[in-house]
Amino acid sequence: MDDLLLKIYMVLLSALVFLLSLYSLKFFQSILIKTKQHEGTTAVEPPGTTGWPIIGETLDFGRANLKGFPEKFFYDRVRKYSSKVFKTSLIGETVTVLDGPAGNKFLFSNEYKLVTIWWPRAIQKIIPITEGVASPSGIQASKNLRQKIYPLILKRDALRKYVDMMDSLTRKHFDTHWDNKEEVIVYPLVQIYTFSMACWFLLSVDDECLVHELLKPFNVVVDGFASLPINLPGTPLNRGIKASKFIRNEFEKIVKQRMNQMHLFGEGEEKETILPQPPAKDMLSQMIMFSDNNPEDDEANVTDDHNNQNKKKFMSATYIADLILCLMAAGYHTTSTVITVLMKFLADFPDVLNGVLLEQNEVAKTKAPGELLNLDDIYKMKYSWNVICEVLRLAPPFQGGFTEALTDFTYAGYFIPKGRKLYWTGISSHMNPENFPDPEKFDPSRFQGKGPAPYTFIPFGGGAGMCPGYEYARVEILVFLHHVVRRYKWEKLIPGNINERLKVNPYPLPPKGFPIRLQPRTT
Repeated sequence: MDDLLLKIYMVLLSALVFLLSLYSLKFFQSILIKTKQHEGTTAVEPPGTTGWPIIGETLDFGRANLKGFPEKFFYDRVRKYSSKVFKTSLIGETVTVLDGPAGNKFLFSNEYKLVTIWWPRAIQKIIPITEGVASPSGIQASKNLRQKIYPLILKRDALRKYVDMMDSLTRKHFDTHWDNKEEVIVYPLVQIYTFSMACWFLLSVDDECLVHELLKPFNVVVDGFASLPINLPGTPLNRGIKASKFIRNEFEKIVKQRMNQMHLFGEGEEKETILPQPPAKDMLSQMIMFSDNNPEDDEANVTDDHNNQNKKKFMSATYIADLILCLMAAGYHTTSTVITVLMKFLADFPDVLNGVLLEQNEVAKTKAPGELLNLDDIYKMKYSWNVICEVLRLAPPFQGGFTEALTDFTYAGYFIPKGRKLYWTGISSHMNPENFPDPEKFDPSRFQGKGPAPYTFIPFGGGAGMCPGYEYARVEILVFLHHVVRRYKWEKLIPGNINERLKVNPYPLPPKGFPIRLQPRTT
């Protein structure tokens, strides 16, 4: 027993020495780049501290979120250093924060030039497609996705032909999970809604048994995103990696099955390539049929059409499965959070709810009995969208986002070395009275007319790196809202101050998933 304890002690001591060595290395590196000649001028390292070894200031950031005031972490440091550019350390990384609209504009305008999107290491381990995005091949792959593939499936014109089916699925969801219920917990039901919709939209899967079979491991995957990058048995990251492998394998089976149905198969096997007549129009088929005659993608992600003289390149089943997981993960908790918080605010502000209901009834009056919504109906819901934007301002699902410097550069007189992680923060812009007077007040009228000043309202990011699912999320939330306000009245089962801020852990949500009492609305 003594020998075992000694061995354990030595292992722990060695690990501690190793971690301290890494931290010391980072410390001395930071000293070396305190000042640097860049483009003929002397630039200095931004003010700030990296805090404790490994942990950095992550605990301070977490405490501010749990108290419901995530912007305080940034405001405190801006005041302390008298600078909207400062250095900190989050999730094991030295990070330079660019606070405010000017910083947002700089980062969004320089995507693929000076910076590129960076995913925390836990996400990289769980979804391999997010690794290596700062490499030349990774940047080119990201450009191809955003410029060629995402517009194919997620832009407004592409969505037009799917709105009616999204409406049909939403009606079915309420029929199954909400009707004839006196009490429900909103958040888990909305998670079923958003996940089921994504499975149908991206995979053409509407089998409820399969959807529920995939939902549990999918939650494990998403829970791992916010974890520390420690891959040990039983940790959230380790569970997330295992769940990710399972889901990606299941998705790949679905993709390969569709490829077989379309007589298009890759993975190194030569096979006759015959597109169905007429071509399938669902999202999965469009991703499978997407090709690039002059691709610059990583060869591992594509498969040749050996019978085509132009050597078209199609995405492999593995790559499509990874891409679908990435898209679903990005929109799952975010949309579920927005809808849940939206229902909370509508319960808190009856006058706003009445305005939304009036608008949705006006839309419904233009439809024949049983007629489904279309995209033109969605864009008539202007007041409802203003309400949703105000929810996004006060409670954005993500407080900000990371990028990585592609080269050395200076900003506001500060030196940013290549490889440095940078952070733009939406919540600090949203809650700044210079951008939004009386920022604590829930006021959808802020978004009337021209709306907020540029780069002050950024729940979806901006520039070339803006969330590609923005239009999809808009349709999904508004279709849900159209039905929930016209079908039901609801009241909160957990009373609370309407001005109380929502705790962020890691998403801003009402307590206990927001339980409510339902009543059918008679119109």
